[in-house]
Amino acid sequence: MAKDWLELRQHADTGIETIRAHFEGHAYDPHWHDSYLVGMTLTGTQQFQCRRERHRSTPGDAFLLEPGEIHDGDAPVMGGFTYLTFYLDERWLGQTLRGLYESVPDSYSLHFSHTIAREPQLVRAIAGTFTALHNDEMRIVQQSNMDALLSQLTYHCQWRKRLPAQRQSAAIAHRAREYLHAHMGDNLGLDDLARETGTDRFTLTRCFKREFHLTPHAWLIQLRLAHARAMLAQGEQPASVAAALGFADQSHLGRWFVRVYRLTPAHYRRLCTNLPDDARK
Repeated sequence: MAKDWLELRQHADTGIETIRAHFEGHAYDPHWHDSYLVGMTLTGTQQFQCRRERHRSTPGDAFLLEPGEIHDGDAPVMGGFTYLTFYLDERWLGQTLRGLYESVPDSYSLHFSHTIAREPQLVRAIAGTFTALHNDEMRIVQQSNMDALLSQLTYHCQWRKRLPAQRQSAAIAHRAREYLHAHMGDNLGLDDLARETGTDRFTLTRCFKREFHLTPHAWLIQLRLAHARAMLAQGEQPASVAAALGFADQSHLGRWFVRVYRLTPAHYRRLCTNLPDDARK
């Protein structure tokens, strides 16, 4: 833990977070993001579970994760690993890349073809974009690098037709997820979700795990953490964020935040806003 380090910056114009970090041993617990994650391994070996597979990313490898994809992270060999990454808003990336194709129906959604990509041109585009954003270079440099990255990503994307919500299991899971979104700060029980979806607790949990690979409770924690990041980045105090999102108290939020992001909420807030701990909006 003492040798671990993390640099995080939030780009002023776009809000894109850029992260460069080094971890040895266990890096972070299973979690998901509400954005597309694009990055590359700089040194060492990064190991993580995603899409029901164990992946290893070594220097020069790009890694591409979609919103909602559960992944963890650890260093399987001595010396740990160093990587850089940034998050791209789901709606923005889908709309932008859609414009690079001749015709993509609205009923199709954007997916990455592979989790690990060993393509030098893509890796160079990721490195260039990261450097331009992280170092806040001239806007024309930032935008040129971003356009080059988007062009490279088209070779690693595919459009899939969204599955119709006719399957009963998927329909139950998605209704439960929508309810969790709408009531994320409430003290919900499985009975509440079962009643909302017209089923029993056991069927609900089985359907939810089949669709999202997490129990409703574990998924709700991840949802709250994703919203906590957004609120902290806007300058909200950790205590008020914890209260708004249904955490028992600030310590409860802090324990989960560190497990998943390896930062305290207060530290993350400072990195995004440069506000001191006692500043309030």
